[in-house]
Amino acid sequence: MDGMKRIEQALSAAVEQSLEAALSHADGPTCPPLLASAIRYAVFPGGARIRPRLCLAAACACGEDDTSVADHAAAAIELLHCASLVHDDLPCFDDAPMRRGKPSVHSAYGERIAVLAGDALIVLAFQTLARGGANAPYRLVPLLSIIGRGVGVPSGIVAGQAWECESDVNLREYQQAKTGSLFASATMAGAAAAGADPGPWRALGDCMGEAFQVADDILDAASDASKIGKPVGRDVALGRPSAVRELGLHGAIRRLNLLVAEAIDSVPVCSGADGLRAVIAMEASRLIPRELADSVL
Repeated sequence: MDGMKRIEQALSAAVEQSLEAALSHADGPTCPPLLASAIRYAVFPGGARIRPRLCLAAACACGEDDTSVADHAAAAIELLHCASLVHDDLPCFDDAPMRRGKPSVHSAYGERIAVLAGDALIVLAFQTLARGGANAPYRLVPLLSIIGRGVGVPSGIVAGQAWECESDVNLREYQQAKTGSLFASATMAGAAAAGADPGPWRALGDCMGEAFQVADDILDAASDASKIGKPVGRDVALGRPSAVRELGLHGAIRRLNLLVAEAIDSVPVCSGADGLRAVIAMEASRLIPRELADSVL
């Protein structure tokens, strides 16, 4: 097994363990069984888990001295991402019947439980973050600010979702809010969890977030549901802003390649910079199938 494969497996294992630990606090006997089941259903099995892995990779690159802080921050970020997917799939937004290759939460549990499950995941995320900062309270305040900014207003996930309700939308602002904001939170939180200055890490998260959204737009336009585990053609059907709609398929793929290069170049000076660049290249290689890019270009 090569070195990058070992790193990937270690990051993935750390994320899954942290999520299991976080969800153990939602499984108490007083929690309504349907809600508890829906919460777990929304989190497992996971998707790409790219955000929490980036958080852990950034912390490691900064030379973290307490892995628990970053582990909890990474879990909180993924729980917030899962909450956003539950809400995004609701009939009042995308009305998506499938997510991650199985029925969406509202399709499996009903709309009321889905709303509550998404809400519960948001609260659970910040409870998880608080537990992780118990032994390093001086790091908790910046982490709360960084992660809260990534999901709230004026430019977090909530704002990104709200842009879909507007008639005049700036594609860059929309994508930055809906997707890029939590990626920026992931890289900045990783640095903050390690005791480093999070400011220089924003550019990396911004680039990775925009790259991920452009890749998602490409897959929505040119892939099929059986391969990506969710419906395709939704951007056109719902009239949503899209890189493919604005740039065309060729242009969107060129934009994706440029963003990946910018992400690799934007890694701040740190002890683990070379290893982090390799992790970013590995994550980027999976954003869209190579054969799809080759067939278009």
